[in-house]
Amino acid sequence: MKNQNSYVAFIVGHLSPLGEITAKSMFGGHCLYCNGTVFALVASHTLYLKADSVNQPKFEERGLKPFHPFDRPEAVIRYFTAPPEIFEDREAMKQWAGGVIEAGRRSSKPKKR
Repeated sequence: MKNQNSYVAFIVGHLSPLGEITAKSMFGGHCLYCNGTVFALVASHTLYLKADSVNQPKFEERGLKPFHPFDRPEAVIRYFTAPPEIFEDREAMKQWAGGVIEAGRRSSKPKKR
């Protein structure tokens, strides 16, 4: 668990140029927020970024893998592994993270009836 917490702390620090990044424990992993908006998950020492119908094709074009909760292949939620360049290139991090934060904002808007 200590390694997981230090990895989460690393991710929070790395993504801090985006805004106030906070992490909350959930189901053995962590949910990440930017200024109160959910935008990422950390599970099994892997960062997953939020997707929706707008940005999901970008993840799929890159061949990035979706998150399968509880190691169940049939269960998929709209989070995908982060591309490696977000750890190496600050501009790439801002570009990818900006899209996933927007996906988080879109998903938190009330649905029209």
